Amino acid sequence: MVKEPVRILIVGGGYVGMYTALRLQRKLKPELNRGEVEITVVSPDPYMTYQPFLPEAAAGLISPRHVVVPLRRVLDRCRIVVGEAHGIDHAKRTATLSTLATAEEGAGTEQITYDELVLAPGSVSRALPIPGLADYAIGFKTIEEAIGLRNHVIEQMDIASSTRDPAIRDAALTFVFVGGGYAGVEALGELEDMARYAARYYHNVNADDMKWILVEASNRILPEVGEEMGKYTVTQLRRRNIDVRLETRLDSCADRIAVLSDGARFPTRTVVWTAGVKPHPILAATDLPLNGRGRLKCTAELTVDGAPHAWAAGDAAAVPDVTAGEPGKETAPNAQHAVRQAKVLGDNIAHSLRDEPLETYSHKYVGSVASLGLHKGVAHVYGRKLKGYPAWFMHRVYHLSRVPTFNRKARVLAEWTLAGLFKREIVSLGSLEHPRAEFELAAGGKHPIDPKLDPKGSS
Repeated sequence: MVKEPVRILIVGGGYVGMYTALRLQRKLKPELNRGEVEITVVSPDPYMTYQPFLPEAAAGLISPRHVVVPLRRVLDRCRIVVGEAHGIDHAKRTATLSTLATAEEGAGTEQITYDELVLAPGSVSRALPIPGLADYAIGFKTIEEAIGLRNHVIEQMDIASSTRDPAIRDAALTFVFVGGGYAGVEALGELEDMARYAARYYHNVNADDMKWILVEASNRILPEVGEEMGKYTVTQLRRRNIDVRLETRLDSCADRIAVLSDGARFPTRTVVWTAGVKPHPILAATDLPLNGRGRLKCTAELTVDGAPHAWAAGDAAAVPDVTAGEPGKETAPNAQHAVRQAKVLGDNIAHSLRDEPLETYSHKYVGSVASLGLHKGVAHVYGRKLKGYPAWFMHRVYHLSRVPTFNRKARVLAEWTLAGLFKREIVSLGSLEHPRAEFELAAGGKHPIDPKLDPKGSS
């Protein structure tokens, strides 16, 4: 009688999902060769995005294709399913999915069964019910958003350069970033640096014409690097004429006017929302235990508490921090923990299948690094504080070491080397967001952006 293979389902293809699957490929190589184990990875995208490099991709310092890792190439022993998980019934060991195929077939969803479950869907942007936010703001969690924002910023400079209306020019050159964490500060720092460089190629747009505004609800930014480095960052940003507003909230961005809680009003065509994240909605669609913040209750071995054969790590998991010495303290939901948790998670699943003792996840937080633009940064690592070029260099070295696969490391390093020898590219490829626009106009269709334009392009 042929024994059925153990079916491992990994929901999510981000840090934890990809690294866990990669670890399982290595640890379970004999079982995979014998057909005793099957690994399925369900991800909405066929690639993993290395998010720390999104700001550099947005600034044009790294090619977008080098910020992502193709899952099918790296996870060649796994079955990759491009789709979304909508519900999980762990009691029955079933997951409900929608895929590209179910959409084409009109089936809506399908169910797959599993023996071991890994939940690693990551997090999603935490959007608040602010008037105009859903209509006009852009997030900064995906490579598509990063490149779209780069194109948008350059397009606004083009608009400002060609308009004779001072109100339109002012709104085009006003950029509002909401959120003073890593994503907001690094994105603002890199894009302001890029726009300042690009301004030299415009005959009537100067760097001083642009308004860059950072809005943060708390009394500090970059809390991960410590209070001193946070204050230093504020000082450096303000020296670049960036308007940093602490203890301030965005009350509205309706009608393309950013209204702040301190009473300030800024007509703007750019609002970037990076004010935090929340657990992925799939967690609420399971029968697994959640904590008060909507994250999965986990043990230090990365099992879901009270749910045999269920595992989790990363943003979705509330994992006890055994190094803190404080009962109830959890590890921070960041990439530093996610990559290391994935290694232990992969090992523990292999141990479980072989009836071996499980390992405890333990990692003492070593510090943080942040880039503020080319040759500018802050760092607080192993108790040492670095500023300016040394911090920026450490930021690059650290994240280069964490990029998956030698192939990606070599490509990123080559791009950095070439960027030091040649000038930046400042081309906007906004047409990528509407690839059929020209053909639709030629075929007599409506303009995809402005329906008032006739097929010939005139108003």
